[in-house]
Amino acid sequence: MLEHRSRKYKKYLRDAKFLAALDRVFDDLRAAAKTVDLQVISHLHYEKLKGIGVSSVRVMNGRVERLLFHEYNDGIEISLIEMDKTHYGQR
Repeated sequence: MLEHRSRKYKKYLRDAKFLAALDRVFDDLRAAAKTVDLQVISHLHYEKLKGIGVSSVRVMNGRVERLLFHEYNDGIEISLIEMDKTHYGQR
């Protein structure tokens, strides 16, 4: 299963624009003192996902992948990193 997951993410390593956008998202997450700060950064499209206990932000406009992460005490700790393409019903 681990090998399957690593193959799943290989295509992202070859996408320079996507990696630059992901780096920008990490910078935004590091700079946010509280999760409410993410709501004003429009390109992130921050949302708290109901039922699964994680929050998400868009990585890049025009793409469906979202970065999923946990929130703690109104702060952010990226303990779950997953690129989710099924967020909008695409499988």
